Amino acid sequence: MVWQQKSFAEEGIGTLYIVPTPIGNLEDMTLRALRVLKEVDWIAAEDTRQTKKLLTHFEIVTPVISYHEHNKYASGKKIVEWLQEGKKVALVSDAGMPAISDPGYELVAAAIEAKCTVVPLPGANAAVTALVASGLATEHFYFFGFLDRTKKEKKKQLEALKHLRDTLIFYEAPHRLEDTLLAMHEVLGERKVALCRELTKRFEEFIRGTMSEVIDWAREEEVRGEFCIVVEGAKECEEAQDEWWQPLSIVEHVDYYVKEKNMNTKEAIKQVAVDRNAPKREIYQAYHQ
Repeated sequence: MVWQQKSFAEEGIGTLYIVPTPIGNLEDMTLRALRVLKEVDWIAAEDTRQTKKLLTHFEIVTPVISYHEHNKYASGKKIVEWLQEGKKVALVSDAGMPAISDPGYELVAAAIEAKCTVVPLPGANAAVTALVASGLATEHFYFFGFLDRTKKEKKKQLEALKHLRDTLIFYEAPHRLEDTLLAMHEVLGERKVALCRELTKRFEEFIRGTMSEVIDWAREEEVRGEFCIVVEGAKECEEAQDEWWQPLSIVEHVDYYVKEKNMNTKEAIKQVAVDRNAPKREIYQAYHQ
C-alpha cells in the first residue's frame, strides 16, 4: 500500500532526521543541520565520542545515543519506539552522509516500516565532492564504496564493474591503497584515475593520472589519509575488445592463445577462465573432454 509522506505537514508525529556532518572542514556544517541538532530530543551517533567533539564545538547539548554497526538492531528498536512516541531523533555518522558506507540504512527502513517521518538534510559527501573535482565525466557515475578486503573477492567485484561506461567511485583506507590500485589495473586496465585525499582538510590533495602512474605514486610516496578513488568508465572500444571471443567455443578460445599468443595449454586455460569469468576446472574439463 502506498504511503505518501508529507515531511512538514503533520505535527506530533516522530521524525527521524538524516543529518550529514562535515567530512573535514567544520565550516561545511549547514545552519539547518545545526538547528536540527539543537531541536531534536536525541542524536543517534556512530561514535558518540567523535560526535560529542562536534557538538561541543558548536555548543550543542542535545543528548546522544550510540547507533553503530554492532548495536544497530537493538539501538534501532529503541529509536523507533521513541519516534512512535512522537520524539524527534537526528541520525549522524562520524563524517558525511549517514547510510552511505556508514550505518543508517536499517534504521531508516525500520522508521519507514513504522510509518514514522524520515527527513533528509543535504550536506557534505566525500564521493560527490571527489567526483566533481576529478576531471572525469560527471553526467553518469557509479558509487561502489569500499571494495572487499580479500584479493579474490575484490577482483570478483571489479570484474562485475569493468564493462560499466559510467565513472566509478570507491573509498579506500591508506594501508590498502596500493593493493587496490594493482587489482584495478589488472582487471580494469589502463584508465584515467583521480586519487582524492583528505578532502576539505588542510592537507587536501588530488593525484590525477593514468592507473600505472598513480600506482607508481603510491609506491614512492608516504600514503596517508582516507582516499576517494575516481576511475574512468569503460570505453566503447574496450567493451568490444572484451567480447571478441564470444563466437568461439572453449576449445577454439584456448587454441587461440596457444597458437596466436604462444602460451602453453595451462596458461591458455587460465586466461580463458579469466575472459569468461568461469572456474578454471570447468575450462580444463571442456577443453580435454
